[in-house]
Amino acid sequence: MEETLKLIPSLFEINLNTDKDGNTIFRKLSTVIEFDEGFIYFLNPDSLQLKYNYKTHSNYKINEVFPMSEALKKKIYSKNGEIISQDSELISTVGLSQLKKKSYIMAKIAIKSTVFGIILLTKQEINFYKQKDITVLNAASAVLSYILKDLELANVFKIQLQALKDGIIEKNEAYKTIKEQNEKILEADRVKNEFLANISHELRTPLNSILGFSDILGAKLYGDLNHKQEEYINDIKVSATHLLGMINGILDMSKIEANAMKIVKSRFWITRAIDEVANILAPLADKKGVNIIKKINTDFEVFADYQKIQQILYNLVSNAIKFTPEKGQVDILATYNENSFKLVVHDTGIGIDEKYHGKIFAKFVQLDSAYTKKESSTGLGLTITKELAELHGGKISVVSEVNNGSTFIVEIPLL
Repeated sequence: MEETLKLIPSLFEINLNTDKDGNTIFRKLSTVIEFDEGFIYFLNPDSLQLKYNYKTHSNYKINEVFPMSEALKKKIYSKNGEIISQDSELISTVGLSQLKKKSYIMAKIAIKSTVFGIILLTKQEINFYKQKDITVLNAASAVLSYILKDLELANVFKIQLQALKDGIIEKNEAYKTIKEQNEKILEADRVKNEFLANISHELRTPLNSILGFSDILGAKLYGDLNHKQEEYINDIKVSATHLLGMINGILDMSKIEANAMKIVKSRFWITRAIDEVANILAPLADKKGVNIIKKINTDFEVFADYQKIQQILYNLVSNAIKFTPEKGQVDILATYNENSFKLVVHDTGIGIDEKYHGKIFAKFVQLDSAYTKKESSTGLGLTITKELAELHGGKISVVSEVNNGSTFIVEIPLL
């Protein structure tokens, strides 16, 4: 189940604005829990309203409304997630009995204590779902709740704009309504960022333990390892390092959007930060057979935020390793003049088409190619790197072309 829960953060990649039928939701959901069919209902005061379903049926239409009894409403609001029987009131209310499925599982769609819908999944097999499936579905629904709520608020906003355009409502009333919806959207965004920060922090703690213990095992402090054990320990370190990077990205983006990211400057030698990042990413590079070459002719002292400079290097070098084919090379350079210093990361990877140079620093942007689809990412690394450079009063630029590698240059004032 732990491996399954690691896939939960990938649900954040769902973009319902490009998929009105909900296929993206259920396709992503199927990576963490098995089901034959799935349904998402929104709660109205007296009814359930079908919003998304995994398969198209002549008997089930999007936005169809199903009246609820008081007992059913109470059950939905009180239960966090449960396995339900095929003859339950919920199944008969939404007319799913005719599907003749033997197993059903349900979880609430809620933000904090506010319930606004349910996710219902079905399987043909008898007694298919277990307690662990409830845990997984509850975790998935916690993520989907924010995505679905954001979409619904955005839809309301679009309706109000259309109403204004068509003259359906008076301008003053329209402005008042739009202002109210804007406040709801901002509040939903605040709650989402708070949720991301909290869950990222909670996930980071056990991951640090995994990395620490794998380092201890890899160092053979408690005995020798055979070849296969060494290989598995290295795989654990690579996977945990990659996942930790994704979690840190989500946490840092939340801080940036909340204007909570602060710079704490100190004096340090630049090779210290470079060496530490190179050591952290060595297992990832070794796994792909990528050489990391440090090219620093003269060490020099800088006055900056050590952790932020380290993170800038980590983001750029890990990206370079990720998008460089096997047996490739990643170079790290550091130079300075009387006013500023530069960190340069060059790779022999797939390169970036010039038309994308202005887009790659935006949030959640992932270039679409056969190679990049093999690599998982939040699409936040370069965005965070740009923000960290600018917090130091610096800037980032890129020189790249397809199939000729990429060079990222970060320039930061010395003082």
